[in-house]
Amino acid sequence: MLILNQRQQELLAMVKRDSYVSVEKLAEHFSVTRQTIRRDIALLAEHQLLQRYHGGASVLSSVENVAYQARQVLCIDEKRRIAECLARHIPDNASLFINLGTTTEEVAKALHKHRGLRVITNNLHVADTMCDYPDCEVIVLGGMLRKRDRGITGEATVQLIRQFRVDYGIIGISSIELDGTLRDYDYREVRSAEAIIQQSRHVFLAADHSKFARPALVELGHLSQIDALFTDQPPPPAVVELMREAETQLYVAD
Repeated sequence: MLILNQRQQELLAMVKRDSYVSVEKLAEHFSVTRQTIRRDIALLAEHQLLQRYHGGASVLSSVENVAYQARQVLCIDEKRRIAECLARHIPDNASLFINLGTTTEEVAKALHKHRGLRVITNNLHVADTMCDYPDCEVIVLGGMLRKRDRGITGEATVQLIRQFRVDYGIIGISSIELDGTLRDYDYREVRSAEAIIQQSRHVFLAADHSKFARPALVELGHLSQIDALFTDQPPPPAVVELMREAETQLYVAD
């Protein structure tokens, strides 16, 4: 399991913020040698957290997400805090959609004390986690299985989602732009998430701070369609203002 030290986490955040950062600038910022920075960049590139270039590092392509194994450990503490916060807003005896993503998988784990849940999911990791919970019924949606993360997508998935109307739709996301646009990488995954938003009485979005202003290819929707955003750090001021205007609630996990 990859565990990033504080410098590597801050380095990754700088690259995401500035799109490209040189080795020289990073070495100066952290007061370490260029060789140390190059080793950090090589490690992060090996786990597909950034792109390595001669003389620096840049963000990943907008057309390809970070590998699932890397996302499992990236910001894991933040994701767990977000999940615990969100779980406190789900009552017993509720019906839920839970979609794809490592953050929503942490939400599934955080719901282990709930009773009477009815869960509909296209995420086999979520189904496996929740199927043994006391008094919890799990419905697995059909469709095309993605080998890389055990997610189920496709037109059949969307059609099945539309057969249900649930209390809470719990979704993850790859990107929240500063204008409130929600984006992801796989158009088939986006179509499933769109259907979940439409078929849920309340929509909860779980996203850690790394998702803000991150590039991603496919538009999913807008923050104004979300009832509550659960995150680990206050969003950028422009996003906070958009949420206020849309009356989207904000919860920052302790």
